[in-house]
Amino acid sequence: MLEVMYAGGWLMVPIVACSIIATAVVIERGWTLRRSRIMPANLVVRIWEWHRRGELTDARIEEIRTGSPLGRLLAAGLINRNHSREIMKEAIEDTGRQVVAELERFLNSLGTIASVAPLLGLLGTVLGMIDVFGVIMDAGVGNAAVLAGGISKALITTAAGLSVAIPALMFHRFFDNKVARLALDMEEQSLRLVEVMKGEREAGEVSA
Repeated sequence: MLEVMYAGGWLMVPIVACSIIATAVVIERGWTLRRSRIMPANLVVRIWEWHRRGELTDARIEEIRTGSPLGRLLAAGLINRNHSREIMKEAIEDTGRQVVAELERFLNSLGTIASVAPLLGLLGTVLGMIDVFGVIMDAGVGNAAVLAGGISKALITTAAGLSVAIPALMFHRFFDNKVARLALDMEEQSLRLVEVMKGEREAGEVSA
């Protein structure tokens, strides 16, 4: 591996750095975007039960808010539960934008790596080919082994760049779609709670 890196030249350094950063982002987002962490099971049901029994205190709402991203949305609506449905929805939507922005954290960096890594590889290949043509000008084309070796080294950076970019792009698309699905599900749960608390939906439907 070290020999390959040396053969690829100095541009292998930023490509390897991109690989390390992309790996760290994938691991971090994979752990952070677990559905069980984002949307705890039966949270809406528990909140309705607390509300029905008169146990939905400010301390309980703060506990809900700090417990999960879905809890932040629900707490935003619960704080305004004595106001109109529109105010509750507006508070949820405002908080929702902040929550989604946090769920998308580092995804732009992953997308940037997916775009930049192959360009770094291409630049390395171009620079390598320039060196090859320099050898041709100095020594001619009589030594095919030297030319083949130079071209091979020039292509190493392109292969390395694509090896980083392809999985980075796949994971970027995967996490982007996952955040979109989680955002829709959290919005649905929040609006369901609003409708139940405002009497627009039967209490038995809160867990539907």
